Amino acid sequence: MSEIYLYNSLNRKKEKFEPINPPAVGLYACGPTVYNYAHIGSMRRYVGDDVIKRVLVSFGYRVKHVMNITDVGHLTSDADSGEDKMEKAAKQKGESAWDIANFFEKQFFASTDALNVTRADIICKATDHIKEQIELIQAIEKKGLTYKTKDGIYFDTAKFPEYGRLTGGKKGILPGARIDVAGKKSATDFALWKFSPSLNSGLPKRQMEWESPWGIGFPGWHIECSAMSMKYLGEPFDIHTGGVDHIAVHHTNEIAQAEAATGKLFVKYWIHHEFLQVDGQKMAKSLGNIYTVEDVIKKGYDPLSLRYLFLTAHYRDPLNFTWESLTSASKAFLKLREYMISLKDSHRTVLSSEKGQKIESFAASFQKAIGDDINTPQAIAILWEVLKSNIPSEDKYDLALSFDEVFGLGLAQITKTEAVVPEEINKLVAQRISLRSENRYDEADEVREKIEKMGYEIKDTAGGSVIKKT
Repeated sequence: MSEIYLYNSLNRKKEKFEPINPPAVGLYACGPTVYNYAHIGSMRRYVGDDVIKRVLVSFGYRVKHVMNITDVGHLTSDADSGEDKMEKAAKQKGESAWDIANFFEKQFFASTDALNVTRADIICKATDHIKEQIELIQAIEKKGLTYKTKDGIYFDTAKFPEYGRLTGGKKGILPGARIDVAGKKSATDFALWKFSPSLNSGLPKRQMEWESPWGIGFPGWHIECSAMSMKYLGEPFDIHTGGVDHIAVHHTNEIAQAEAATGKLFVKYWIHHEFLQVDGQKMAKSLGNIYTVEDVIKKGYDPLSLRYLFLTAHYRDPLNFTWESLTSASKAFLKLREYMISLKDSHRTVLSSEKGQKIESFAASFQKAIGDDINTPQAIAILWEVLKSNIPSEDKYDLALSFDEVFGLGLAQITKTEAVVPEEINKLVAQRISLRSENRYDEADEVREKIEKMGYEIKDTAGGSVIKKT
């Protein structure tokens, strides 16, 4: 088996990938907090996780992919203060927290499906694993690493010498942070279980709260990922992914509570994806620059053009999104599709030894690129070298398809009957996706009929909706 090298955030260096029980690989990815629309910044990370999984499979590993859905416990502040994001969204929209979670979970998966992201083998919700989270907190409690405040049960980071290892040491993890929760000993201490505000206060009950050995409440944000990842992948497991914003708090706390409870290494390799910026700035509601995959579709872009744009940057490098950059990526992707259509029905010719060596060299170069910390920009460049080379068309086509097992651009599904879809049709497709995400299926069917009357056929696939001229 060829070698893969991954940048391990835990040791801050690129390391040879050596799974714990090869060829099996356990992969856990931090999933969405389903209180609002998933935007293209988060989509960059999920496409990145999908590519990592595809690379591992292409190297012969059997990947067990687990992803959580955070539908309770994620507060509006990492300092364990503020409202639960689910409860806050429910109040704002006048709906139940469960309905909010269900709606935005569907929107999340509609977005990942449109980007041809393969779903995790196990998708686990925090609210379905309260028992496991309580048991993990009890294990930490038995080790003497918790304390009780009026607010909840907290992890005492002062009693865990290894705390902050992911960030290079506890002193640098949250410089100058305030201790703004009553009874909290240190800024780095974090909630394992939060008491319901209704306890001893007369305040209204939360929508999401459970009985526990410590009283009625709900789990802290961090405990769910430790509990669910170890339940499904064991202890330790191979790879844990997330965004760079998870390093200083969420993943640092995951490590502390898991290793405190078990006394074992929690995860061998930590992989973190860099941010997506928009017009050189961080995405923010106040700037009005938060875009969703649906926004991309409404503007007439194939969502796989966005996936192509993501692949042109290394996952550890920041990527700046502009509509101009997406237009450029869209043009390149269209050109790629046109190449594939022209190559599809070509006839194989006799290979010269020189061209045979070129094919082998291209394949080896591609494998080296993706094995070198998932270098997709270099891999994309190799794909274009192949298409512009003088090797036989049939071999170009075969190589491109083999590369696309990693890229996930759906090149095998391209047919000659495809045409450029008018913007009006794309807008109707986007409208139908939105209606389906809201369970308004009758209205979605009416939109489908309208699309068909305009001379286009719509087919729902695992990679999203495919539009063809009839």
